[in-house]
Amino acid sequence: MKKIKNEGELLKEAIRVGTRYFEARGAGKFENTDHVDIKVRAIYLLLVKDGVIQALATKDENAVNMRHKLAIWISKNLPADHHLLQ
Repeated sequence: MKKIKNEGELLKEAIRVGTRYFEARGAGKFENTDHVDIKVRAIYLLLVKDGVIQALATKDENAVNMRHKLAIWISKNLPADHHLLQ
């Protein structure tokens, strides 16, 4: 797995956007006290279910890989001139 530039910040943006998507789909609502890994897993699973991203291999399904997958997803959906992609 190759590290992405600004991966931490991209993950934060992915969680922000993914949370809005998750709630708009009516899948539920996150609480402020929910752990980041819970949010990451829920957003990842919904995006896979909806066919937005390709699922990881079962043996690779863990929090680190899900975080990386969400960072890749958001990096492909941000405008080319977005500051996190510079």
